[in-house]
Amino acid sequence: MTTPHAALDAWIDAHFDEQVAFLQQLVRVPTDTPPGNNAPHAQRTAELLAPMGFAAEAHPVPAAQVQAAGLQSITNLVVRRRYAEGGPVVALNAHGDVVPPGDGWSHDPYGGEVEGGFLYGRAAAVSKCDFSTFTFAARALEAAGVPLKGGLELHFTYDEEFGGELGPGWLLQHGITKPDLMIAAGFSYQVVVAHNGCLQLEVTVHGDMSHAAIPDSGCDALQGAVHVMNALYALNRDYLQVTSGVEGITHPYLNIGWIAGGTNTNVIPGKVTFKLDRRMIPEEDPVEVEAQLRATIERAAASFAPPRGSAGIRVEVKRMLLARAMVPLAGNRPLVDALQRHGQAVFGEPIPAVGTPLYTDVRLYTEAGIPGVIYGAGPRTVRESNAKRADERIALDDLRRATKVVARTLLDLLQA
Repeated sequence: MTTPHAALDAWIDAHFDEQVAFLQQLVRVPTDTPPGNNAPHAQRTAELLAPMGFAAEAHPVPAAQVQAAGLQSITNLVVRRRYAEGGPVVALNAHGDVVPPGDGWSHDPYGGEVEGGFLYGRAAAVSKCDFSTFTFAARALEAAGVPLKGGLELHFTYDEEFGGELGPGWLLQHGITKPDLMIAAGFSYQVVVAHNGCLQLEVTVHGDMSHAAIPDSGCDALQGAVHVMNALYALNRDYLQVTSGVEGITHPYLNIGWIAGGTNTNVIPGKVTFKLDRRMIPEEDPVEVEAQLRATIERAAASFAPPRGSAGIRVEVKRMLLARAMVPLAGNRPLVDALQRHGQAVFGEPIPAVGTPLYTDVRLYTEAGIPGVIYGAGPRTVRESNAKRADERIALDDLRRATKVVARTLLDLLQA
């Protein structure tokens, strides 16, 4: 006698070529962010879902909000499936926006080419692959013919790279959705239950521009910025002493990833701007972290020794992003247990429940009180997938097996 789980597996195997073709179509519509023109991808996704019987609600974010966030267009999609009364509503979320491809590719970043058991393309692994994982897991669930209760939602959103406030955050804020449980795009060999937070600040150092032949007639903003940056980097030594109790997460750290300033080679810079990224472990208070960083910047600016007669440097600090850490909520246990159980059955090895030093827009669900985890199609590490690097790829075997794990988990949660 065929068990329901075996029936799910068989349906996914029988429709896997269709699933791969669906993913290829998604990869072939660019969603580079910046510039962040994501509405065309949402439209194409909705067109592809329609013949499957999945009607996607389109929720465009107002242009003024999108442009204020530095993007061009966002349309978030919600697919709702309702079953008998009495069960939970489970949401499956994946984001379609992604960083630009950059250089060094040996495959067309928008080709969706299949070679050697891998599908290549920007967002093939993070996280258009899970548009397909979640869609075909949902289709398999409904094709199994098992009575279901509760509901299922697909959330395909487009603001993860810029923090998620206009993706899941916008859907939740406007009451468009409030599921009971959620699974977000991830990788196949672990269930992620917590992740770091992220604070990003833009720091502008103002000096006094002058001719390079008479540097003492001004105040070098670049030297001032270097003085401030050294003070910030020194904090990383202290962060090594702060450890997290969440497996998979180590300690806080700080990085300066962008700097610009000056007008010409023969001019003492009058203004320099840099942007810093501070990763916060789940145990940290973001308010205290930001206050410490601002205090460090102010002390460093005050201690900078300018040329005689100069007024010194002036510093402005602007918050760019505050993404709070994802913390495990007690209600996530049914998700964790089912994913681990079926993950081990399908992959043939234990699937640990851990934290990750990355940050995602999943924390917006947990901040809203919705228990959630991160699980989807992908390898053991981000580096193996080439995510955010050249030749990003997804192993088709991981895609197939992760779809089975998600479908089995949904059956456990929603079977009447």
